[in-house]
Amino acid sequence: MKSLRPARVAAVVAPVVAVVAAAVLAPAAAAQFAVTLPPSGGNQKAEVTQWIGLVKVNVSYSGPKVTAPDGTDRRGKIWGGLVPYGWHKESFGTCGNECPWRGGANENTVVRVSHDVTVEGKPLPAGAYGLFFVPGPEEWTVIFSKDSTSWGHYFYDAKDDALRVTVKPRKAPYTHWLTYDFVERLPEKATLAMRWEELEVPISIGVPNMKELYVANLRDELRGAAGFNGEAWDAAANYCRENKVNLPEALTWAQYAVSAPFVGRETFNTLSTLAALQEANGKAEEARATMAKAMASPTATAIDIHMYGRSLQTQGRNAEALAVFEMNAKKHPGVWPVDVGLARAYAGAGRTKEALAAARKALAQAPDDVNRENLKKMIAALEAGKPLG
Repeated sequence: MKSLRPARVAAVVAPVVAVVAAAVLAPAAAAQFAVTLPPSGGNQKAEVTQWIGLVKVNVSYSGPKVTAPDGTDRRGKIWGGLVPYGWHKESFGTCGNECPWRGGANENTVVRVSHDVTVEGKPLPAGAYGLFFVPGPEEWTVIFSKDSTSWGHYFYDAKDDALRVTVKPRKAPYTHWLTYDFVERLPEKATLAMRWEELEVPISIGVPNMKELYVANLRDELRGAAGFNGEAWDAAANYCRENKVNLPEALTWAQYAVSAPFVGRETFNTLSTLAALQEANGKAEEARATMAKAMASPTATAIDIHMYGRSLQTQGRNAEALAVFEMNAKKHPGVWPVDVGLARAYAGAGRTKEALAAARKALAQAPDDVNRENLKKMIAALEAGKPLG
């Protein structure tokens, strides 16, 4: 038998290779070119996002409704029925007898957090998590799984758990479609709630290091375009002063807002911020000199100086406050609310006659009914020898 020539061999082998390649690539190609069809059971996808300060929390889910696809009303049959209590068994997948509930329909319910947070007081790192539940009549286990890409709970594995917490379900107004919402929203925490039928499952999410996050973000922003704006340096310094964080660096930021080339400006605002941070960093003499410069600034308004005097009063520094109010009266005579400040300062110093005179002058200058009524009450209290509130 003659041997096949190379061209003949190639002609025989090529179709075989093509068939094998097609068989190997078919599943991948099918997945790659799959078409998009309506969601299974009519369970539409949904998302809800809430910011807790700088932290973004997002929940994506598919929400079933109380009525079944065939129209059967399942009200009163959801909890402990359609959604079983405790761990349950599935014949499909790999979770076996230890299957939780996926917290929705179809694909995993997924929670994404942009920064590290706490859930019910326990730490959860930034990332994406499959959200699962083990329901019960009185208590639910909430599971955040590092497996956020599987289909539903069928492939749940406890080894992927990032966090488990327990929460108490509570009665809620009827909700036809399973819904996630943020039912409490505070500066450093929020409550995510899963609602369906007449039940709500609240999950507390907190950001315990919010101030540090803001400081880090301010630091980054000042290295960018914001750094070419003196007001941005002043605002960043003021945030730290008000929240009593990062005070040494904030002092540097305040100095930059006052005197940095091209962006620094000596205004009442920038100088008073610098003075406050000098004082907060133990530089009392420098703070006094800077604050005197701020009040002498042509940008200082009667209200600016008045509010500074009021801040001294709230700190119990009444003698300093009186000096500030008297200086304001010389700089801005007859301007609202200069005489209001004088009235309060004189009253605090026991100089009732002078306080009454200033209050009556202020009454004639009052810009609106609210201030007029407040001054009438002040005058009545002074006339009766009562302390001002």
